[in-house]
Amino acid sequence: MADYSRYTVGVLALQGAVTEHISQIESLGAKAIAVKQVEQLNQLDALVLPGGESTAMRRLMEANGLFERLKTFDKPILGTCAGLILLADEIIGGEQVHLAKMAIKVQRNAFGRQIDSFQTPLTVSGLDKPFPAVFIRAPYITEVGENVEVLAEWQGNVVLAKQGHFFACAFHPELTNDNRIMALLLAQL
Repeated sequence: MADYSRYTVGVLALQGAVTEHISQIESLGAKAIAVKQVEQLNQLDALVLPGGESTAMRRLMEANGLFERLKTFDKPILGTCAGLILLADEIIGGEQVHLAKMAIKVQRNAFGRQIDSFQTPLTVSGLDKPFPAVFIRAPYITEVGENVEVLAEWQGNVVLAKQGHFFACAFHPELTNDNRIMALLLAQL
């Protein structure tokens, strides 16, 4: 396993499973911090945008000055669920685009309501065995730009993609004991 002990990875701590993401980061040997203030971004080598509700997350980011700074943040980012929506440059249904860091078009709540949540083994490019993907009111990616690499699909829908050092993940890897998706992010450091 690589040595990530000199790296600091932040988790945007406005909504979502912040503690679970921090645990996964720390399980790989990196330092993890909950990010609530814009000044904290300067300490980071990478960032996780967790799940939650993307519109509410944007409002919270704008309220404390994080939104504009995140638009120029150019270090590795993993966006999970709502974080994926924040990274997209197009959102079906007219929701305002947020950070627009990836050339992806997304459909919110594409897998249904909370009651339709599920876990499934998912084949992920670069991983040696299926990943136990947890989908909770998850979006999916309907279109990818030419520089976007599709890493996983489920039933013909893109659920994990990479563009440069940005990762968009429709499912919740932090809700499993499997840290391999987080390791993909840290491998960018």
